[in-house]
Amino acid sequence: MHLAYPVVLAALLFSVGVYGVLARRNAVLVLMSVELMLNAVNLNLVAFDTWLRDSLHAGQALTLFTITVAAAEIGLGLAIVLLLFRARGTADIDRATALGDPAEPFAEEAPAGAEALKGQAAA
Repeated sequence: MHLAYPVVLAALLFSVGVYGVLARRNAVLVLMSVELMLNAVNLNLVAFDTWLRDSLHAGQALTLFTITVAAAEIGLGLAIVLLLFRARGTADIDRATALGDPAEPFAEEAPAGAEALKGQAAA
């Protein structure tokens, strides 16, 4: 099999993952897009390891390391998203900019006196 087939497939997977990271607002979908990008890298590692006929199989060893890192990343990422959802009631990334106390209002919902306080602090 030619090397071009898995490389083109990996490029398509990586492109879909980048689009998902940039276009999506849901944190779970962004994590899934990051996983797509990591799988594209894994596909390239295995394809080049096979193509180069490496006797040490370094590409496959790095793929196992990448899979381990991806599993840890998705575990921590989902834990953070669940905590954010419980605290805020949404998994929207745009609404998660204020990471303080959930009882405090969001940045766009700041009280009217906040502008005056910012002006006094600047003076």
